[in-house]
Formats: sequence, C-alpha cells, structure tokens
Amino acid sequence: MISKQPFLPFLITIVFVFTSLLSHAGSPRHSIQGLILDAELSIPLEGVQILLPELKTGAISNELGQFRLKNLTQGEHLIRISTLGYEVLEQKIEVGATTSILKFKLQPKAIEIKEVIISETKAEYTLKKIRALDLDLRPINSSQDVLRSVPGLFIGQHAGGGKAEQIFLRGFDIDHGTDIHLTVDGLPVNMVSHAHGQGYSDLHFLIPETIHEVDFGKGPYKTQAGNFATAGHVGFQTKTTLSTNLVKLEGGQFNRMRLLGMANLIPKNAQHHAYVAAEYFLSDGFFRSPQNLSRINAFAKYSGQLSPNHRLLLSASHFQSQWDASGQIPERAIRSGLISRWGAIDSTEGGNTARTNLNVSLVSSQENGALVRQQLYVSQYDFELFSNFTFFLEDQENGDQIRQKEQRSIYGYRGAYEKFSDWNGREMYTSVGGELRVDEVKNNELSHTRNRTEVLEYLSLGDVMESNASVFVDHKIEFKRPLTLEAGLRLERFSFRYQDLLTARYDPKEVAKWMLNPKFRLSYQLSPSLQLYAYAGSGFHSNDTRVILSNTSQNILPRAYGADVGGMWKPIPGMIIQGAAWGLWLDQEFIYVGDAGIVEPGGRTRRVGGDLSIRYQLSPKLFLDADANYAHARAIEEAEGQNFIPLAPRFTSVGGLTYRDPSGIEASLRYRHIEDRPANEDFSLIAEGYSLLDATLQWNFPTIQLGARAENLLNTDWKETQFETESRLREESAPVTEIHFTPGTPFSVYLFAAFRFQ
Repeated sequence: MISKQPFLPFLITIVFVFTSLLSHAGSPRHSIQGLILDAELSIPLEGVQILLPELKTGAISNELGQFRLKNLTQGEHLIRISTLGYEVLEQKIEVGATTSILKFKLQPKAIEIKEVIISETKAEYTLKKIRALDLDLRPINSSQDVLRSVPGLFIGQHAGGGKAEQIFLRGFDIDHGTDIHLTVDGLPVNMVSHAHGQGYSDLHFLIPETIHEVDFGKGPYKTQAGNFATAGHVGFQTKTTLSTNLVKLEGGQFNRMRLLGMANLIPKNAQHHAYVAAEYFLSDGFFRSPQNLSRINAFAKYSGQLSPNHRLLLSASHFQSQWDASGQIPERAIRSGLISRWGAIDSTEGGNTARTNLNVSLVSSQENGALVRQQLYVSQYDFELFSNFTFFLEDQENGDQIRQKEQRSIYGYRGAYEKFSDWNGREMYTSVGGELRVDEVKNNELSHTRNRTEVLEYLSLGDVMESNASVFVDHKIEFKRPLTLEAGLRLERFSFRYQDLLTARYDPKEVAKWMLNPKFRLSYQLSPSLQLYAYAGSGFHSNDTRVILSNTSQNILPRAYGADVGGMWKPIPGMIIQGAAWGLWLDQEFIYVGDAGIVEPGGRTRRVGGDLSIRYQLSPKLFLDADANYAHARAIEEAEGQNFIPLAPRFTSVGGLTYRDPSGIEASLRYRHIEDRPANEDFSLIAEGYSLLDATLQWNFPTIQLGARAENLLNTDWKETQFETESRLREESAPVTEIHFTPGTPFSVYLFAAFRFQ
C-alpha cells in the first residue's frame, strides 16, 4: 500500500506542472539564441551566466551550451557572459526582427572566489562553482580523495587497499555505502544486496585524472536520487576531452608505483571528442604482511555533437584488482606483544574484484527549449573477499575465515524531460523522468573457508533478482524575484526475489514494495550577498533482498525524514560561508550483516546536527578552506545511556591552505580531524579520534610536472577503522570483546612526474 499522506504535495506539484505547461506569456517580439563554448577545448559550457544588464534579463546555459533570451526590445544591447574559471566576455549585440543565433567562446583563466555570485539566476550553479573550485585546488590522488571534498564526509580503509572504503556522513556509519547515493556519469556505484553488505560501493574503477566535476548534496532532498540517498548523494562527471595528452609516473615507500597514460584520439574538433586513459597501480602497503595490491583501469569516452541539438556520450571501462590484507587486529594482541602495530593475526585475508561498464547517453534540445536526457548502461561485476574478524571464536581448529563471493549483471535506463518556461514574468522549471535498474546476482555466497582454498561450510548461497523502477516530477517556480519554491515527488517500486540454493527444492521468495516520497526546497534571496534556504523531504533506508527472509512486513523500506535550514553568505568579495542546521529521522534501520549472514534491526533513530563551510581567498595566490560538521545520533527507543549509535561520527573537520603561483609552483597543506566516537550502544568502548596533516608540493612547467606528497606529516599513530568485536585468539580459553582496528598510514612520502604533450 502507498501511504496516503504524500498525496497532498503530489497534487500541489501536479498543479504546478500543468500550470507551466498550459500558461503563455504571449509571443515575444524578439529573441536570441546562443551557444557557449570553451575557446581551447571547443566543448559546450553548462552553467554560464548570460546577462543583458540594460534589459535586466538573463539566462543560464544548458548542458549543450545553449541559451535563449526572450521578450527583448529591438536594437543594440550589451551582453555580459561570465562563469567561474573563464574570462568575462562583454560585447554589443544587435537584436533584430527575427530570432538570432549567436556563438561565444570563453577563454579559461585562474579561478577566483570573488567571481562567484551568490545572487545569480540559478542558485544551484553557485554551489557547482564552489565544488569546481575545491576540485581544482585540492591535490587528488585517488577517487576516494575526491569523496573527501564533500564537506563532512569521512572515509577509512580496512582491508589492504583493494576493498571499498568505509564512509561516514551526517551521523551515519554508512559502512561501504548503505545511506549515500553514488554515481559516475549517471552509472550507479552502489551494489544492492551485495555479498559483503548492502550498498557496497567500490569507486576504484574511476581514474581520478578523468574527473571533471563533482555534484553532491546532503539529506534526502534530490528528486532524481532514490535508493541509498538518505544521508546524501555524490555524482562524479568525467571529462569529455583532455586539455593535453599525459603520461604520469608515481613512486614511493612500501613499493608503491603508479603508471598513468591519457591521450586524445581525435585532434581538436568542435563536433567530436574522444580519449582513452589507462592506469596501473601496485603497492605492498606498510604492514608486515605485504598486501600485494595490484589494480588495472582502462577507460575510453566519446562525445559527439550529432547535430546542433543532439549530443551523444559513449563510454566504456574495465577494472580489475587483487590484494592481500592483514585485517583488523585486537588491541590485546599488541599489548601482549603477540604482534606489532603492523602485524596480523590472519595474513590469509584478501580478495579480487573486477567490473566492466558500458554507458550511453543522448542529450537532445527541443524546439521549445526543453532538454531530453536518455541513458542506457550495463555492468558486469565479479567479487571475492576473504576475511577473518573473530579468528578462532567459532572454529578453534580451522579458524573463522569466511568467503564472500558473487557474480552480477546490472542493466539500467534513465530518462528525463527538463524545461525552463515563463509564466506572467515568473521563471519556472519542470523536470519529469523515470528510471529502471535490474540487478541479477548469481551465487551470492557466504561460506566458512580455510586458507582461501577449501570451503568448509556454506553459510548462505543464493541467487538474487532485484529491480527498482521509479518515476519523478520536479517543479520549480520563482514566485517573486527573491523567493523560489521547488517541489518534487518520487515514486518507487522495488521487486525483491531470492532463491536459496542450499535448499533441495526450487522455492524463490518474492515481495514487492511501493513508496512515494515528496521533496521541498525553498530559497530566499535576502540580499545580493546572502541567500537563505529551507529543505524538507522524505526518503527511505535501503535494504537487502535477503531481509525478506526474516521480515516481510511494511518495514522492508523504512521511511526516512529530513529537514535543513541554512544559508550562503558572501561577507567580503573573497569569502563564501555556507551553514545549515539539519535533522534526519528513520522509522527503522534494518541491517543485513554480510559477514554473519544475519539481519539486525536497529530500531527508530534520530540524528540532528550542524554544518559550516568556509572558502576564503586570502590573496590571488593563497586559498583557505575549512569544513566543520557536528552530529548528535541516537536510537529513539532505547534507554538514555544505552542509545548511542555505534561509530556514528560526532564532530569532524577538514580543511587546508593552498598556494598557487603563476610561475607554476603549487603547495598544499591539509588537515582532517575526527573526534572520539562511541564504538557500542553504551559508549563503554571508544573509537578513538585522530588529527592528521598531509602536504603536497609540485612544480608545473609547460610540458613537465614534478612533485612530492607527504602523508601523516606528524607520524601520528592512528586507528583508521575501528569496531567493537568479540573474538578469540588461538591460545585463549574464552572470547574477549574489545576494539579491533586497522592502523592508519604512518609518515610516508612519494614522488610523481608527469609529461604533457599534444
């Protein structure tokens, strides 16, 4: 059954939509259409602001670089075109009796915060420009480093560098992706009903140098993001072309080596672009038992302007990785001298994984100015992981090693219709779309193994078929110049199917679930330098298909409710401050524990907190950024003192200084800090916090880049990931519950050199 409560906002949104589709402002006497391109790369530029100051009208370029200005008076007018990272273009244009089509090319330049305009026509582009600034300034060594650019998001590695990172955001221990929606060029990263756990998100298939921009948001407010979008969403967009060809070599301690090559396949062309990128990475890690990590990435992308109104994007990638791991170690083993901080109890842990993707997108511009987006994708995925968290707790003779394994195929389609329109002088935006994703998982396995080679017992083994179909509508209307309301609805249908292969007969279990979620976003332009906003909406806490084996109630997809109140302020030309107070409430948190093959109900939860971000350009060469985030996370139905949510981050902060000189010298000093957290429900065990400093120094010459990066400058002893775990060592007569952890990187340095060529 669909809840009746969301139907009122549904009807309101439908009224908005039909109002925009049926209303007319009359046929304008004159209009102009235009195209904005990067002068060097000849690629269309999205989010460029176009203004006619004399007429007090403007527009924002779409994904095809197109814009349209209507209701113009005939004659000569000044046009002003600007966006972050490009020279401002001003020139006179002639508006005549017929529609004109103009082409403008913008020259790239160094990014400056003073160019960011809080009060521009589309507020979301302000945020995009700040994110572009972060990506441009921060040293990026892996796709996981890009995740750290999301304010308040923390990550940790605890399995030799080949396993997906653990993620923390807004009071959630997201594990490997339970409550954050991750995509690359619209391709889903999260794996539903994964062998290791729901939402498992391995981003290692993304080559960091191919990233063009990162779009993110916190809370369940984005209509286009459904499954996993509880704490937030992050979308990576890759480049459509390369500014130069590149060969890069990195090397450093612990036998670390990385080789990267990137090359354009088509000479500079305004209509067609294509390039390839390949990466090879090796590392033994800093553990006594070498991790023997090796990773291969290959990526190819084509972007073609099939016509002025049709753009085709086609990409293909392949990734494979294998590694050994020392795993999580108990504190008592170090205290007793059994192992060192870098030692291992079971050095046979590790795994291998591979993923192949094909992604096709078509963006079309309609005669009425609307955009139609369509996307088809397919992924083939393999995964095998060996772990031992409890050592000899269950099997004192063979040990407790487990294997988690699966083979998966993913098929998906996404389509959307987007249109800006005018209604009695008010600007309106409508987006209607839908998507379908199907995951077919074969031999989803949890087994008890020995030395990676022998299966002692199958604990669970089955086939999963999960599909998610959704439709959404999003409508934005500018009621009065300072006030904008956006209302949206997203309707989901999930179909879960599981066949237990350990039973003698064919008896698949199936269940389906519908859910309707409203979203609201209100913004108010208080002044040219201050914008306030309020968001509210509902989503859901995603669940594993195998949950249906023990829970077939209406709580299969427990609802999540969120609210944000905040603002963006530019007190001086070189500074931008963004802050928000927020809350998230979940009706239930069912968790499928892939390491044990069981379902753990977490009950109702509440998280409230605050975010603060500062971007400050102290001088033309020096940039400062800082993010501070606080979260108060509690289980609502538990007694006071017994209601802590294990590993929920309380206070985190990330920031740094970046120096960029026109001569080519660049330097960055960055910190990250996380406060002590509860490791269990009564806070009797503590997941210790830490503070770290990293630094990067590089020299950029016309064709060569040389640099060095130092991690953990102060050589701090820190615990990267920590868990409350009950375990037993071989010589122990009884189990012990305490903190088990993976040690963090010691002080280390690596060098890199890159050669650029045309």
